[in-house]
Amino acid sequence: MDKPQQPFTDGLPNLSEAHFEVPTSERLHTATSFTHAPRFLILYGSLRERSFSRFLAYEAARLLEAMGGEVRIYDAHGLPLPDDTTADHPKVHELRQLSIWSEGQVWVSPERHGNLTGVMKSQIDWLPLSEGSVRPTQGRTLAVMQVSGGSQSFNAVNTLRVLGRWMRMITIPNQSSVPMAYKEFDDVGRMKPGPLYERVVDVCEELMKFTLLTRERADYLVDRYSERKEREPDRLKAVAADIGFMKR
Repeated sequence: MDKPQQPFTDGLPNLSEAHFEVPTSERLHTATSFTHAPRFLILYGSLRERSFSRFLAYEAARLLEAMGGEVRIYDAHGLPLPDDTTADHPKVHELRQLSIWSEGQVWVSPERHGNLTGVMKSQIDWLPLSEGSVRPTQGRTLAVMQVSGGSQSFNAVNTLRVLGRWMRMITIPNQSSVPMAYKEFDDVGRMKPGPLYERVVDVCEELMKFTLLTRERADYLVDRYSERKEREPDRLKAVAADIGFMKR
């Protein structure tokens, strides 16, 4: 097989040089550091009175606060189904504002019928990729966890990873899956000591590290060549004309 000549000398005729940037380590240096604590939003996927996903969410919250984070936990009671109302519904507005406020998130779902619950999916579905010029999830770190009533499974966390990538989040490598959750929490909802609890500590520690590493650099990390082109006034006018929002 013929090998192309090195270095490549045939150019990049399809590239817009005005929007092309060479990533550099210098751009990752921040002029000023954030003074506020890392901010975390936790979502969990059950409305049951004795909810093991809520118990696990609380354990994550305790750990992240112990590591110096500021934590908010969203209560999905009263959240309507996606598209069943408008986005100005108070519970939808609360969820979106919390997502914008956050710099990292934890998603905790029970596994039901081999996947995440509708309660969990509804919360994620109410988070848009963009809302005006704001992207409520883009560039935020994400840790995923699940609880199961039976043997250990990874179906829910695998789906949560797909959703996290789709929402343009920085999903950390580690994750937690708690099998037979009814055995792992005591009567007051505290997780019992053992390897499964230690894994939760590992996940929260890794989430904190990734958040500290990226939160001041998130805007640069998610800045894209294609989107820089799209922000050009002429490009915006052309797109608007193509979809019928203005006369050509």
